[in-house]
Amino acid sequence: MDQGKGSEKKKVMVAIDESESSHYTLEWYLDKLRDSIADSDVIIFTAQPNSDLGYLFASSYGTAPMDLVASIQENKKKVALLLLDKAKDIFAKHGVEAETLTEIGDPKEAICEAVERLNVQLLVVGSHNRGPVQRAFLGSVSNYCVHNAKCPVLVVKKPAV
Repeated sequence: MDQGKGSEKKKVMVAIDESESSHYTLEWYLDKLRDSIADSDVIIFTAQPNSDLGYLFASSYGTAPMDLVASIQENKKKVALLLLDKAKDIFAKHGVEAETLTEIGDPKEAICEAVERLNVQLLVVGSHNRGPVQRAFLGSVSNYCVHNAKCPVLVVKKPAV
């Protein structure tokens, strides 16, 4: 085996949000794939969706205080960091080290951009199990990633109860 290329660690990214399906995805990933990813670098990723502040500007007649806008954005960042800390704790309880990353942007685009920029070899995402009507209106992050990520994508679906 070529020593230079074969010794390089694989990168796996697990993209999460605050949903129950994301929590299930983390647990499923650690339960089913822990042994096969033992020699991989794992990145836990979450996106901070762009804030739609149109209502804020409308309610303040077009001049929203900048400190209010900054406060809203800071709150979203705190929520994202708490989510990543919780996920990292779950990984640690399973004896798996992971790094965390959060970015601002549309989740589906932010995930795919991070995959390409970080040269990720496997992307793991959960599915919210939405029906066709909900997918049409809300979109599907996992579907977008399957078609646009520059690596294989594993979609984990939580079984219906």
